[in-house]
Amino acid sequence: MKVSECMTRDPDVVNPDQPIREAATFMLQDDAGSMPVCDGDRLVGMITDRDIAVRAVAAGLGPDTPVREAMTDHIDYCFDDEEVEAVAMKMSDAQVRRLPVISRDDKKLVGIVSLGDLSRSGKGQSANVALEGVSDPGGQHSQSSERR
Repeated sequence: MKVSECMTRDPDVVNPDQPIREAATFMLQDDAGSMPVCDGDRLVGMITDRDIAVRAVAAGLGPDTPVREAMTDHIDYCFDDEEVEAVAMKMSDAQVRRLPVISRDDKKLVGIVSLGDLSRSGKGQSANVALEGVSDPGGQHSQSSERR
């Protein structure tokens, strides 16, 4: 099964110049912990509720701080034509619960895939593989304010 068959299409996005307050409001409305950051049609990062709390608020930055100052600009992603199993392995290796989905043809954001999407795909074992990696201690993700 291709990831395009189980992903969430046309996810809400924020742009890098929007204030983190707006990103947090969108996350609240969507009941989501992260959002893709796009500059026009180009994916440039991801912002999470934890990025806002740890990189911005804990560092003394205010609610009008641009998203670009708190977002993660190292982006793990997958293509819409990849197999669910391969995407689950990427999620496990990167220790992430969600991946932006890019079209292979024009490299534009077309969706987002989550552990929940994988578990509902009929390939439940793929979600288990991803969850095992996400649950492992350590990993690449750092909450430091240093830019990667």
